[in-house]
Amino acid sequence: MKPLIPTALLTASLLAACSSNPVTPVTQAARPAFVSAVQVTASDTPASVAQRLGGTILSWPTDCTGSCTALVGLAERPTATLGAQSAGTVEANRDVFSGGGSMTAVMGGSRSYIFGDSQTPWSSSGEHAIPENGPLWQKIGLEQAHSMAPKLGAGVTVAVIDSGIDLTHPAFQSSLTASGTWKDFYGADDLPQEEGEIGVGAYGHGTNVAGIVMQIAPAAKILPLRVLGPDGSGDVAGVAQAILYAADQGAKVINLSLGSLQNSTIVEDVIRQVTARGVYVVASAGNANQNSISYPAALATKKGSFGEYLLSVGSTDLSDLKSSFSNYARSLEIVGPGENVYAPYPDGMVAAWSGTSMAAPMMAGGLALALGQGLKVSGKDLTKKMAESAFDVYNNGANETYKDMLGVKGRVDLVEFLKDTTQQ
Repeated sequence: MKPLIPTALLTASLLAACSSNPVTPVTQAARPAFVSAVQVTASDTPASVAQRLGGTILSWPTDCTGSCTALVGLAERPTATLGAQSAGTVEANRDVFSGGGSMTAVMGGSRSYIFGDSQTPWSSSGEHAIPENGPLWQKIGLEQAHSMAPKLGAGVTVAVIDSGIDLTHPAFQSSLTASGTWKDFYGADDLPQEEGEIGVGAYGHGTNVAGIVMQIAPAAKILPLRVLGPDGSGDVAGVAQAILYAADQGAKVINLSLGSLQNSTIVEDVIRQVTARGVYVVASAGNANQNSISYPAALATKKGSFGEYLLSVGSTDLSDLKSSFSNYARSLEIVGPGENVYAPYPDGMVAAWSGTSMAAPMMAGGLALALGQGLKVSGKDLTKKMAESAFDVYNNGANETYKDMLGVKGRVDLVEFLKDTTQQ
């Protein structure tokens, strides 16, 4: 079936004019001012720990046989009389994380516009692709990558921890995990549905991110987890809980198109826990055009703590030049074409977003392709191979100002990555 013709276009300037209107979510989880990661043992109970700390239990470990971690919400920072060991690690909780990116266009669409009846997002004729993404997918070699990895990520679950997704969008109806696995840590329920209105805040951000994963690895399953509100902000407790939950639900890849200027030791600890279990975490580098990358992407330099399972991602344009918004640093591992990336948008539409948030799910999807196909390298070497097989964006003096700050080599090349890592 041929793609439909776009029926409407909403420019960035019009969207910016709408962005000052706040959106109130229908429901929202309790948002304590502080969160504590406290060590508990099998003899502790949620009630006893809550009483001791004067807080509310946010998450409690299951099957704890030794020393385990519970998350406790606190109205205020504990006093010295409580004891540092008893309180554990205490951090500010509210609005620490945000999802980055900007929407550049919105258009009417339908299932046929996005994928056609075959559910395959790329074919040699391009009939089943979002046509505007053709140059992007050519750049990273997606068509050939699908030929090299014909399982298309089957058997791999990718957790998208974000603003939720439009659960009713036709594009996702065969791509999500079972509804019983979904979770909304922002709205305190099991329905991680996007909330908001067109052009305002982060509405559609998570839907776009999930849609990019789906285009790269169409047979993978997406686990939707909501931690960001309509304005794009989220709490430490929600992000930490979602990461642990994703791993417990069997996600092999976690996409974090969100970040913070300051490191959260609580989130760092849960990432350490899940990567130790062999779960890959892909994190966007941030959109402030700064010579530093946001957290948790910046943690990828701690290879001793996370093995090779955490990957930091920046953005380039279609000429392989650094995107004007993308953060950069010598510690950044890889970049992807993160400008004007079309994917599903709430209310059955398609939209283009720009940001390092859009580059990260290309890597998450690429990892899913490799994992679904079967590896000929050690799992701990997978993200390293992705970075080392990238296209050299420094060739012939390109990106001279950002030499060695746009990844080990530069922009992801799925063909070379799969050649290096999968059984052909």
